Amino acid sequence: MNVLEIRNVRKSFADELVLQDFSIEVPEHTATVLIGASGSGKSTLLRCVNLLDSIDDGSIFLDGMEITDPAVNPDAIRNKIGLVFQAFNLFPHMSVIENIMLAPTRVHNVSKEQARVEALQLLERFGLADKADQYPDRLSGGQQQRVAIIRSIAVRPRVLLLDEVTSALDPVLVNEVLSIVRDLKGDGMTMVLATHEMGFATQVADEVCFLESGRIVERGPAQQVISDPQLSETKEFLKRVHQAGRL
Repeated sequence: MNVLEIRNVRKSFADELVLQDFSIEVPEHTATVLIGASGSGKSTLLRCVNLLDSIDDGSIFLDGMEITDPAVNPDAIRNKIGLVFQAFNLFPHMSVIENIMLAPTRVHNVSKEQARVEALQLLERFGLADKADQYPDRLSGGQQQRVAIIRSIAVRPRVLLLDEVTSALDPVLVNEVLSIVRDLKGDGMTMVLATHEMGFATQVADEVCFLESGRIVERGPAQQVISDPQLSETKEFLKRVHQAGRL
């Protein structure tokens, strides 16, 4: 079953066409990885899926329901989708555990007691139990990003969207964030990830889509697209990534 379907989506900002007739299907329990240069449309696509940006044409479906229908309540849809940005976006005036408990209690009507127990279980699992009562500014960047991911999965989303979640981190901290994503992949979490970490993409992706100018140029299993690309555009992009030390 496809959790997410994107059909012929087009998106422009002013005169700039950002997504061109974009279509993908994301089956349940799979990870789709988007690669491509900055400006290729990856972040815009994720924002469109989460209904933060409206589309100009096409349709997006979540569990078979067209979520881009104007009659749909965007907030109700966002409650089913987890989205983690490059910036951690934690509430600075709330402790780690308060950040994680916020959506379950305010949006999903989970009791504070249950939300706290479940938040502590997640923090324990991902090695952050001792940070529960600390505030975000007391955490490293890697720890803040891990908390942001934990916050997004605390509401048990149908699909988790990850937008370059390691881009703002020191290279030393990258792997501690990627490790949590590997664990979620092992759990069967349905995910769509935009990343420049090609080695990581090879480990977790069921399908890799290489984007250029808002369209999919090449797609397929990670070993094919990343290790043996067929098209010159893909080869050139991966060559640049390799030179930058991200392969």
